[in-house]
Amino acid sequence: MTANRDRISTTHIGSLPRDPDLLELLKRRQDGEPVDEDRWRETVRDATEAVVRKQADVGLDVVNNGEQPRVSFNWYVANRLTGIGGERDAPTWDDLADFPEYASDAFDTETIDLTKQPSVTGPVEYDGAAALDEEIETFAAALDAADADFEGTFLTAASPGVAAATLVNEYYDSHEAFLHAVGDALREEYEAIADTGAVLHLDAPDLLTTGHRGFGDRSVEKLKPIVRMHVEALNDATRNVPDDQIRVHTCWGSYEGPHHRDTPLEAVLPELYELDVGGLSIEEANPRHQHEYRVFAEHPLPDGWDLIPGVVDVKTNVVDHPETIADRIERVATAVDDPARVVAAPDCGFDTQAGLAMVHPDIAWKKLEALVDGAAIASDRLF
Repeated sequence: MTANRDRISTTHIGSLPRDPDLLELLKRRQDGEPVDEDRWRETVRDATEAVVRKQADVGLDVVNNGEQPRVSFNWYVANRLTGIGGERDAPTWDDLADFPEYASDAFDTETIDLTKQPSVTGPVEYDGAAALDEEIETFAAALDAADADFEGTFLTAASPGVAAATLVNEYYDSHEAFLHAVGDALREEYEAIADTGAVLHLDAPDLLTTGHRGFGDRSVEKLKPIVRMHVEALNDATRNVPDDQIRVHTCWGSYEGPHHRDTPLEAVLPELYELDVGGLSIEEANPRHQHEYRVFAEHPLPDGWDLIPGVVDVKTNVVDHPETIADRIERVATAVDDPARVVAAPDCGFDTQAGLAMVHPDIAWKKLEALVDGAAIASDRLF
């Protein structure tokens, strides 16, 4: 996963702040309004070059395109798959349902209506090759323009599970059939990303948040078979990509909510260890889950895996102190018992749903600077 084994490397989880011009165009495209294609390409190109340069300036080691041309880390799949027709109301997450007055304000964004979900009413097939090719080419050009010495690159994609959770199945006979149909379709995207030589970064919050909607007080044992099903679908969809070229990000949802119904990591970590991947990203700065670094001592990482702990919070505008970040890195590295297998990152993306960023763009970049500084401090302590 990383070329550097004598210090703590740094990366991030995918989405980076988008400028207002790009947000305007993303909203218009999402609403089906006409957009001048030349203006669109120029705006995306400029935005991608800007975030690549900023990542170089900050000093990040493993970088991407900031998901600039995507409306979100997951909703973009509706624009790259066939079979979409109509929409329905999205259910409220269980933790937010316990606080209805707060829930009404939690997902207030002008770019995407997160109260609705696209419906699948026909066969799902991949129809996003042109958009993906353009995204890959724009990123490659931005890397050339930056002329920076990055340790590595990655490109993100939605996992089969989170793509299936984003959409509503009104066509397939079962969730399992739907899940594998989505995975079969997205396999083309996964393999195209891997063919570039970049790490395939799969966003799979479904592996920890499947129980967030309608699960209520049911035991975690009832959740595990669903997690296993999603793990199997992800493994099947990536079977042609080398394990060491895949990293998976999973989290408890990048939203500022109570999270008191989150699934404990220890309950499902053994299921996650069945993934055929080379790296796992888990939140460790989230105040609900900071204590769970201990789980990695109790359940050691599989051979050949790196751990990508979130050591920077993405839900507040408080800039994490580098010493605090170093402490978080150090305790995770101690639990893993090998600092060379730890790559430091934020908990999640900084603009996962375009227009719904909880952290101001300027502060997001300051937090990433603190991440790099904290990793340097931790490196001095650990190596």
